Amino acid sequence: MYKIYSKILVLMSCFLLLSCVDNGTMNRNPYEPTDEDLQPDNYGVGLFFVQMQNNVIPTDQDKYQRSENLVGDEYGRYLSITNDGWSSTHSRFNASIAFRNQAFTAIFPSFYGAWFKVCALTNKEGAQFAWAKILRVAAMHRMTDKFGPIPYSQITGGSITVAYDSQQEVYNHLFEDLDSAIDYLTDFVNSNPDVKPMARYDNVYGGDYRLWVKFANSLKLRMAMRIVYADEELAKTKAEEAVAHPFGLLESNEENAYVSSAKNPIYIISHAYSDTRTCADLDSYMKGYNDPRISSYFLPSNFEDLGFYGLRAGIDIPNKEWAKKYSCPNQSQEDRRVMWMDAAEIWFLKSEGALRGWNMGGTAESLYNQGIRTSFGQYNVNGADEYIADEASTPAEYVAPNDNSLNHVAMSSITIKWDETADFEEKLERIITQKWIAMWPLGAEAWAENRRTGYPRFMPVTDNLSGDPILTNGLAKRIPFAPSEVDNNEENYAAAVALLGGADDYGTKLWWDKKN
Repeated sequence: MYKIYSKILVLMSCFLLLSCVDNGTMNRNPYEPTDEDLQPDNYGVGLFFVQMQNNVIPTDQDKYQRSENLVGDEYGRYLSITNDGWSSTHSRFNASIAFRNQAFTAIFPSFYGAWFKVCALTNKEGAQFAWAKILRVAAMHRMTDKFGPIPYSQITGGSITVAYDSQQEVYNHLFEDLDSAIDYLTDFVNSNPDVKPMARYDNVYGGDYRLWVKFANSLKLRMAMRIVYADEELAKTKAEEAVAHPFGLLESNEENAYVSSAKNPIYIISHAYSDTRTCADLDSYMKGYNDPRISSYFLPSNFEDLGFYGLRAGIDIPNKEWAKKYSCPNQSQEDRRVMWMDAAEIWFLKSEGALRGWNMGGTAESLYNQGIRTSFGQYNVNGADEYIADEASTPAEYVAPNDNSLNHVAMSSITIKWDETADFEEKLERIITQKWIAMWPLGAEAWAENRRTGYPRFMPVTDNLSGDPILTNGLAKRIPFAPSEVDNNEENYAAAVALLGGADDYGTKLWWDKKN
């Protein structure tokens, strides 16, 4: 009798267990929000999402300065350093061990510290994890575009001291992660159009996963164009997928991706620290084009005529007071937005895609013009139509008000108005030049586009301390790996250099840098 009762109890237990499984998962829409998704604050996981967002582009002024301003802002020719105490910098291709370490450590440990927690708390499932993957791609595509090979696919536990992937492998994994996140969140939004479970911890889109999908599609288009000279077939496929997605791309300034921070790092490093000023290259192009956005980007200088003057990059700074007279970025203390991507960039990406014969939903000319109009709208500046119609203005000669030895002829003669009779390269230069102006202040992105296309044309450095004369005019192709990796991850560092296919220096090209 005992055996009979035991069998009955086992059967009942199995029945109840199967019923629970069936009611809990087998009959549940996999994209329906879980109990965890609908908790009123998601405090257990939410703060880690804040940490990840704050490290896509660092909101902390010191991290921003080390990983963005001293690297991408200089190389992308948006901002120049003023601190004469920094004799060893990336701008002159001889960065100190500390600066080389900080470009890596400012992001990797901070981002992945939060990532590991999110992976554990979500069990790598659900809408929260899909959102986390978008954030990871947003952060790490920027890192691979600085260094080349980086640790990515092998970061599966709780450590970043792992083997590196080649940059081609990194991009393949980035696309895979982005595609899976887009697919999951698309189905989630379609099943739950009004659910915003993480609104309290989303400092970009307020918990709106539809906008996160649009951002992910736009990021996918940016990455696709990045690899066009390395793998044109894959680039075309990914770009057309992004444009064809039913949610679309970022199209209006209301959809611009930026994180709201406690304080804006550009304001701190330019106004409080006085460590950076607007770059001379931007001065040359915007003055030559009579660009009405210039007063939105620059503040008047402290020279006698109070004009707008940018400071040459890659020069020997006599002293900080001398350099501080140049125009400061027009960044207010109250504006706490740290921009990730603006809609104008996306219109220019689509314009280039159309120029290449891809299906981008418009002609290269119409998409190019829309990019300019969107940028003007972003700054509430009038005169976009007149600017678009300007077929005469070209970049101006650069004139330094306190050192004539820094003067330089205009680097380009490209005009603004679209010319359908021009050849491919002239059209491409026109697109990238206007895209560069519109993407301010995304220096790392500007640097990547200059390496990829050769445009805009930048002035040479005057103080190349690398020992490699090619860098004077050719500029940096990457930055060297962190010396801390040699100490803490020596075997994998050596393998990473082999993956790089050249010396661990500023002159070795990245995988996607194949045009010239």
